Amino acid sequence: MATVLITGANRGLGLEFCRQYAEAGWDVIACCRNIGQAQDLNRLAGQYPNIQVEKLDVVDFDQIDALAQKLSGRSIDVLLNNAGVYGDSQGHGFGQLDYRVWAETLRINTQAPIKMAEAFLPQLQHSDKKLLVNVSSLMGSIADNTSGGSILYRSSKAALNAAMKSLAIDLNKLGVGVLILHPGWVKTDMGGPAALIDANESVSGMRAVIAGFSLAQSGSFIKYDGKLMAW
Repeated sequence: MATVLITGANRGLGLEFCRQYAEAGWDVIACCRNIGQAQDLNRLAGQYPNIQVEKLDVVDFDQIDALAQKLSGRSIDVLLNNAGVYGDSQGHGFGQLDYRVWAETLRINTQAPIKMAEAFLPQLQHSDKKLLVNVSSLMGSIADNTSGGSILYRSSKAALNAAMKSLAIDLNKLGVGVLILHPGWVKTDMGGPAALIDANESVSGMRAVIAGFSLAQSGSFIKYDGKLMAW
């Protein structure tokens, strides 16, 4: 049976990934910062015995290493880096940037996914699918940026894309694929109520892209509907 590990699994896209993969019969390792407060995830885990909930704050790299050690005997077919933050806030645009928050945004959105890849590479190598998936954003596209703003979020996702493109080349010889996904503008806590699609549609589309992945696509930046994205 295939296994997926999902970060930021307690809400939004992460929770929907858990629901859909569990429903499809996958073993799901659902990671979140505070298990006690993850009511929706705990409820979902109560419905599906193939969901294993694990505590993980991706900003804490020691926790990442500890979880990788705990799961050292497992094969992980898909490592899904979903956890992320927006970072930008009203009143803290250019001229009043909060550099502490910017550093934290880069740590969570850019460095943590790379750290996850380093820590869990053995589990990926021992699996059948061998796929590292990263939920990025259209806002990480430099070519698409025609409106400016959101410096913290844009830079963190552009950096994620660049790092994962390099990792795709580095890991190709090991047969490990890397996929960078744009989930669309989704009605989540981050996307807001005015967004164009719901989490079910976004995750269904991304799962189809993941299911159809071949190593020749490694390093590609792809929208949830399968369209290639501009860098």
